[in-house]
Amino acid sequence: MFDAPNPVTLGIIPARKASTRFPAKPLALLCGKPLLQWTYERTLKCTKLDAVVIATDDQEIYDCAVGFGAQVVMTKVDHPTGTDRIAEAASHFPSAQHLINIQGDEPLIEPELIDALADKLQNESQYDIVTAANVFGEEDVNDPNYVKVVLGKAGEALYFSRSPIPFRRQPAADLPNYRHKGIYGFQRSALEAFVWLPMGALEQAEQLEQLRALENGMKIHVTITEDTSIGLDTPEQVPIIESQLKALLSDEA
Repeated sequence: MFDAPNPVTLGIIPARKASTRFPAKPLALLCGKPLLQWTYERTLKCTKLDAVVIATDDQEIYDCAVGFGAQVVMTKVDHPTGTDRIAEAASHFPSAQHLINIQGDEPLIEPELIDALADKLQNESQYDIVTAANVFGEEDVNDPNYVKVVLGKAGEALYFSRSPIPFRRQPAADLPNYRHKGIYGFQRSALEAFVWLPMGALEQAEQLEQLRALENGMKIHVTITEDTSIGLDTPEQVPIIESQLKALLSDEA
């Protein structure tokens, strides 16, 4: 199924070596395999993708990915955002109309979530972008590293913020906190338009590029998921992720 010559629904995993908190993170070994390989193999479990490709600007990552059998696209080094890198990779696959950006540091992501986003893109073309969120507790609502989102009745994103939203002037027990999960799916036309849009005031203030889409009238659907898997951000998290990977492998055995 994967590596179809003319994929319509394409998964793209961006991977770059430069990281202030964890240099060469995609190559970090977890239970004997590179982080990037774990994410790639997890994505291969999806049933709604026609192909999966890794997009990188680094030769060592390129060689590593080819070594474990991945299809790889070499991209420019000076992309300002990961979305720009995704757009360049997508340009190599003109047949692809639905593009899923899967973060390369998410070795525990649920394939079912990726499939749900792909299905939404394939069957509800009124949405330009799809993403995901999960319910989280009050103890983290003031943490600016947790990006919050508020939704309309049909699941469309109204706003994303690093601040607690909405402000609760009165208690609202039926109004959960939603934490944005950093996975995106794009209709091809939306992705191609997005990368040419200038940064707006909201994006500049919050440093959240999805606000550029909302400022320009794009429709973003948010799937609520129970997938609370975490990405690998720092070297100190390696033992935690390794423990969770071992548990996952044991459950799937």
